[in-house]
Amino acid sequence: MTKKTGLLLKNPMDGSSDGSTEKGNLFILSAPSGAGKTTLCRAVLARYPEIKYSVSSTTRAPRKGEENGKDYFFVTEEKFLSGIHQGKWAEWAKVHDHYYGTDADFIRTLLSQGKDILLDIDVQGTLQILKEFPRSVAIFIMPPSREALETRMTARGTDSPEVIAKRMRNAEEEMTQRDLYRHIIINRDLDEAIAELTHLIESFRRQR
Repeated sequence: MTKKTGLLLKNPMDGSSDGSTEKGNLFILSAPSGAGKTTLCRAVLARYPEIKYSVSSTTRAPRKGEENGKDYFFVTEEKFLSGIHQGKWAEWAKVHDHYYGTDADFIRTLLSQGKDILLDIDVQGTLQILKEFPRSVAIFIMPPSREALETRMTARGTDSPEVIAKRMRNAEEEMTQRDLYRHIIINRDLDEAIAELTHLIESFRRQR
């Protein structure tokens, strides 16, 4: 792992005083598509079932095996856009032609109750979350190489070559912004990445 700061240092975007009423930890996990983020999230939740997973809302159609309310809340574009105007989303973005967003009240309520939250979002969403929740622990998952990432995307067998090419362009852009994150984990070996991530999360949970 390439650590950019010690565990006790503030997020570089944190310009606020430490007068927050947040009692829980907000862990943000971001990664380019195909870097293993979903698998790592599941491993964290299996290790720490008391951590609450923030289920995002999206306007894209469910993929095979995905369940509404478990993987995502699948909503219409009309409903999502209405939420933007109402200030419902703590963060939102349009990615791969679809909208994704995180419910602000969900996060505030759980943090005030001392609950830890795991948030699976992209770079755009992270920037928005850090403005409102600057004490968040932002972690970026990197693939071992560009070639390895493209191989993983292709092996899924769910996307056309055109979609894969678009996802690769987006992935390369996201990876250029990894310095926004407090910690970077390179997912060369899945078991090692899981161990590194759970150790990092445990360290912050002990501090709180």
